[in-house]
Amino acid sequence: MIEVKPVEVDEDIKAMRIFLKAIELLGGPKRLVEMRNLTWLPSLMAASYVVVYSYDKHYSAERIAEKLGLSTQTVNNILRAKPEVLKHMLEEAEKDEEKKTHVAGALAKLAYEEIRKNRDETSLSIEIAKTTAKSLGADWAVHVLERIRGLDFPVEKKEKLLERIGDIVIKGVSGREIVEKIRYPVHSPAELLHEIREVIEGGG
Repeated sequence: MIEVKPVEVDEDIKAMRIFLKAIELLGGPKRLVEMRNLTWLPSLMAASYVVVYSYDKHYSAERIAEKLGLSTQTVNNILRAKPEVLKHMLEEAEKDEEKKTHVAGALAKLAYEEIRKNRDETSLSIEIAKTTAKSLGADWAVHVLERIRGLDFPVEKKEKLLERIGDIVIKGVSGREIVEKIRYPVHSPAELLHEIREVIEGGG
């Protein structure tokens, strides 16, 4: 008898996916600079977490506010934001703090929906993950990310990963053993690295 347990959402991974997808929806980092809207990126990051905590964790606005150090009003503004009015608000967002919150919330909601439909771009995620891995001295992670370049996510079956990393060894653990132990589906490169780390550190 196999016991099926619910997969706990990693809010850090999910929020980063939403944040990156939102930037992609805006036209990428270069477009952000052209729009001079860099000052509301912190609002976008906060909104990404608010959406994850609300939609995936089902936290109340008060609990979200407490966890993120925001006011309950700010959280409610993000949750009330309407993606369909996003285009009309972009140009004005730079001048008005409340509109920044609404735009960030609308973007985060739109990005969440795109990710839910498996439409998030993984190439940018891979590059950021590689940079982070290098800074942490996790050379194995960089190697894995190179191997999975071009792989479509989510990965539903182990066979796809066996083809990419089945022949490598990470900290004494074979890629084949890792692929057998990680949980599926794997939704993103960052989630794959997390799963691998769990296995090689004895938590898999």
